[in-house]
Amino acid sequence: MGQKVLVIGSGAREHAIAHTLLKGSSVDEVTVAPGNPGMVGDGIRITQLSQSNHAALIEFVQQNGYDWVFVGPEVPLIEGIVDDFAKAGIKAFGPNKAAAQIEGSKDFAKQLMARHNIPTAKYQTFSDLELAKEYANEHGAPIVIKADGLAAGKGVTVAMDLHTAIRALEDIFVDHRFGSAGAKVVIEDFLEGQEFSLMSFVNGTEFWPMPISQDHKRAHDGDEGPNTGGMGAYSPVPQIPQSVIDEAIDTIVRPTVEGMAEEGTPFTGILYAGLIATANGPKVIEFNARFGDPETEVVLPKLTSDLGAGISEILNGGTPEFTWDETNATLGVVLASKGYPEHVIKGARVPEIPVDEDSHVYYAGVVSDGKGGLVADSGRVLLVETSAPDIKSAQDKVYSIIDKLDWRGMFYRHDIGFKALK
Repeated sequence: MGQKVLVIGSGAREHAIAHTLLKGSSVDEVTVAPGNPGMVGDGIRITQLSQSNHAALIEFVQQNGYDWVFVGPEVPLIEGIVDDFAKAGIKAFGPNKAAAQIEGSKDFAKQLMARHNIPTAKYQTFSDLELAKEYANEHGAPIVIKADGLAAGKGVTVAMDLHTAIRALEDIFVDHRFGSAGAKVVIEDFLEGQEFSLMSFVNGTEFWPMPISQDHKRAHDGDEGPNTGGMGAYSPVPQIPQSVIDEAIDTIVRPTVEGMAEEGTPFTGILYAGLIATANGPKVIEFNARFGDPETEVVLPKLTSDLGAGISEILNGGTPEFTWDETNATLGVVLASKGYPEHVIKGARVPEIPVDEDSHVYYAGVVSDGKGGLVADSGRVLLVETSAPDIKSAQDKVYSIIDKLDWRGMFYRHDIGFKALK
């Protein structure tokens, strides 16, 4: 008998995790809580339980005989769901509350990096608007303003001029645009270079890096428009040489994982390092305590080993094996509701998307229309991913699928992967 696994979350990331678990022979059944109706076509079960109702999730796992739990999103991790599962005798893959601070507090992450000499932008933390403004004025632009806590990827402003910087500080301190996430602000030096995402499976002091990917944060073509949670991604990232990846593993991932263990907050789960390749080597932009979205949807399709077996090994203190397809490229494009990220207009009809065995649709914000169809119900609606021998052919292929469909009420970028083709 294979294992039964519960995945917590509702988006395209969780769809990709559940789909990949089911591909392996070690897992027979996957339920996603709360999931979304777009997942059901892949043989994934969904259950209407909120990711923040820890007691109900614990009861569900115990009553239905799940072997272990995979926690997808950051909010339940930061709220200590892994600790709550552990108290109930349930194995859950993800960091506990103490370790999840690496994402939950930018200040915690920055201090950890300072103590372990992990390369990152110079920074200062402020909890007072006037002092923050004074620093910004002295420092000049470009400068980066970040709300300290969680803001769903949207609490960061890269200010190319001082006016934008001051407005961002006022947004955080005066208008409380990010709620309690903005009680503190981190102001950082601006770093120049190509960004990339390096995710690793982690078990205390051991880690297993995944292939790198690159996410496109801006809403519109040519990296124009506001920052979003991500409009598409691709892997590998040919313009980032292997030597830079190796250096990032040695100077960033290893000391982070070892430093957290040494300080009594050992990390288990997925450590996401958002990095930038500068002229002085790779540096950290941010850490996340979970899989990135949309990077997961282009990285997990490259996994050639059994995901469930690997995670079971980690949860049982063994040595997992993760193997990857190093020859092909994957590329994914997000379809978003009109107005995303600021003023989302929901309700667009989602067309049928014809894909082959090298492509997949991962659903994020959809609800059923009651007639067998799906309707857009959030900012990011779905991602279409494909695999091909190189970035250019993956790009051509994914757009040949998307471009001929009717996306009324939705939009997408037409240039995902363009930085790899320059």
